[in-house]
Amino acid sequence: MAKINPFRGVRPQPKMIQEVASLPYDVMNSAEARKMVENNPHSFLHVVKPEVDLPEGIDLYSEEVYQKGRENLYKMMADGVLIQDEKPCFYVYQQIMGDVNQIGIVAGASVEDYENNIIKKHEHTRAKKEADRIKHVDTLSANTGPVFLTYKARKDINEIVAKVMENKPVYDFEAEDGIKHIFWIIEENTEELINIFAEIDYLYVADGHHRSASGTKVCQRRRAENPNHTGNEEYNFFLSVIFPHDQLYIMDYNRVVKDLNNLSSGDFLKKINEKFEVTEHSKTTPFKPENLHTFGMYFDGMWYKLSAKDGTFPTNDPVNSLDVAILQNNLLNPILAIGDPRKDERIDFVGGIRGLTELSNRVNDGEAVAFSMFATSIEQLMNIADAGEVMPPKSTWFEPKLRSGVITHLLD
Repeated sequence: MAKINPFRGVRPQPKMIQEVASLPYDVMNSAEARKMVENNPHSFLHVVKPEVDLPEGIDLYSEEVYQKGRENLYKMMADGVLIQDEKPCFYVYQQIMGDVNQIGIVAGASVEDYENNIIKKHEHTRAKKEADRIKHVDTLSANTGPVFLTYKARKDINEIVAKVMENKPVYDFEAEDGIKHIFWIIEENTEELINIFAEIDYLYVADGHHRSASGTKVCQRRRAENPNHTGNEEYNFFLSVIFPHDQLYIMDYNRVVKDLNNLSSGDFLKKINEKFEVTEHSKTTPFKPENLHTFGMYFDGMWYKLSAKDGTFPTNDPVNSLDVAILQNNLLNPILAIGDPRKDERIDFVGGIRGLTELSNRVNDGEAVAFSMFATSIEQLMNIADAGEVMPPKSTWFEPKLRSGVITHLLD
């Protein structure tokens, strides 16, 4: 049974929401973030990427950076840019991107559920990135970026959410990328929502493995340091937005490789033919896979269609039957010597939001080869999490992204 908790959210004054709300900290580098905050002292990037207010070249993991983030958060609260709700609440957060319409419940997710695998994971975390988020959460004593959770959709939750959405939202704005963000406070049905979620067997981390892991580690540290720990303290919960699985949109997560591992063009194509059916597609029109186990490849000015041959992957293995695993196991590793895509600097990953022309442009500008992927499904993600397995690196790209600064959860 899943436990969710209402909390006193810290959020922008309605008139300042568009100034405050920012992209998540991990979708841009420091130079890009500095550009984004020019002439905007209220951007939440001052909190989640506080190096923007410190000299260029500063060590991003220095104590000064985290302390600056804390200073900026509490100054925004003191100045009235951010306000804190007077009583614990749940919230509804809707995002509209073209035909995609996803509506989630904002709540505190239980660290105990995370520890007991009621909140299921499908990715490994990286130690350095996790340590950074632990330091950020602990220093600010706040979850400043929400974890993106999902559950198997339920009609009763949809009905409660629909009723809330009949009221006037507290925020309704369109971000610079054209994505709409609409936000409500849930004034009623708090206990009903708690009871319904208690009937749900599992929640799944869709996006935010480092944020959920860091929230858990900070809780464990504070739990150990608090002789009067009860389990009800705010640090026992981390900020989450929880969406029904049938509303989520996973985009392709594509690959670009810098060189051919000293192979000639002819030898490269010959080796690929051992495990894939290779068909020329077009010199100008990208090949976008429309079925599982098919891939696009842009190479030497030509788009190809690759189809995995029968018998080249285990069909009953939830991990190794994924397209990202098939490409890795049958091409990237044995042919191009990309053994660990998490660490190998010869491979890069391009989210589908950037379009397939980004792949051909990268190759035309000097990279060796690019691959377009068929998107992993939410059902595949859940099956892997249910099996206690983990996905290969860079398997999923969720859109739209949750904005930071729309809601913050304080730990004390």
